[in-house]
Amino acid sequence: MTSETMPAGTVPAGTVPAGTVPAEPTTVLAHIDARLAAIDWPALYAALDAEGWAVVPGLLDAAACDAMAARYDAPEGFRSHVQMARHGFGRGEYRYFAYPLPPLVAGLRTALYARLAPIANRWHERMGMAVRFPESHADFRARCHAAGQARPTPLLLSYGAGDYNCLHQDLYGAHVFPLQLAVLLSAPGTDFTGGEFVLTEQRPRMQSRAAVVPLGKGDAVIFAVNARPVTGARGDYRVAMRHGVSAVREGRRRVLGVIFHDAG
Repeated sequence: MTSETMPAGTVPAGTVPAGTVPAEPTTVLAHIDARLAAIDWPALYAALDAEGWAVVPGLLDAAACDAMAARYDAPEGFRSHVQMARHGFGRGEYRYFAYPLPPLVAGLRTALYARLAPIANRWHERMGMAVRFPESHADFRARCHAAGQARPTPLLLSYGAGDYNCLHQDLYGAHVFPLQLAVLLSAPGTDFTGGEFVLTEQRPRMQSRAAVVPLGKGDAVIFAVNARPVTGARGDYRVAMRHGVSAVREGRRRVLGVIFHDAG
């Protein structure tokens, strides 16, 4: 999703030679463990229930952001490269990581899944969905792989001037974990302008509403993949959610996306 005042729903960079895989700072995993331990998880769960998204300020420090963003320019470690315009997804591009995932990505995926599985199960119960999620990500990944969803889905996204991402849902097969994570690796106002992260909620028999999620470099947003429960006068009902990115006006915007289900 600190002691700073947060909006609703919120609970000098080094250079790397092009074509080389940068080393992740040795303190990154320790930093992640400490950062996750410091999060007020009941407050984050409450934000997710209320809005369908929650911001985690400063999930990654500047060095970790720079090292991860620089990975985009090295071909090693990725299984595919997608140009959005070719598929009508918008403009910009992204690369899916291959297994084995970088330690930082694997560590985030494992640690966050364990903390998000309880709310995922509660959401499914409230929405009348029979599927429940195991406690460990290894067990959930085994379920995906047994069903033919064996390709890793964490990715790096890269946007330049004029690039954008159309509203969408990241569904890759029958097995879908209902929450995912995006970490902004670039600094708004310094590395790029524009490029706001946008969520829309399609409410039954009502007009859709949109939220622009404020993110700084290193901030993460946890958000609903495709649907979330909302309490109404007659009990809980399901609302569909989509996410995207508005047009980048200047500069370069890079993002780490962590999706917990694998692809078929």
